[in-house]
Amino acid sequence: MSISDAESVVMDVLWRAAGPLSAEEVVAALADTTDWQEPTIKTLLNRLLKKHAIVAERDGKRYLYSAKLKRTEYVHSESKSLIDRLFGGRVAPLVAHFSEAGKLGKKDLAELKRLIEELDDDA
Repeated sequence: MSISDAESVVMDVLWRAAGPLSAEEVVAALADTTDWQEPTIKTLLNRLLKKHAIVAERDGKRYLYSAKLKRTEYVHSESKSLIDRLFGGRVAPLVAHFSEAGKLGKKDLAELKRLIEELDDDA
């Protein structure tokens, strides 16, 4: 499933929500971070419905929207796509790229070491 950058912003609102949201609630949640008008957000919601990334349930005269696609599934798919496209499906060149670009701080390095140790323990 291909989700555009704009659609992912709407998905993020739904993923963070404690329950289903109306279109008006999605609009309100995006008011501080985007300059999108209500028709634009409703168009994005409709696109996500057609892609089966979200579901809508009728609530009187309105619909309540919630995410059907789990955030973890989306992150996994996007991460895999990025690594496949840019690094031939290998993670080590990705880490090397960030290391060479000076984007890995001490916290990042400590976390990477911890993850590698966990992987070694599981192997």
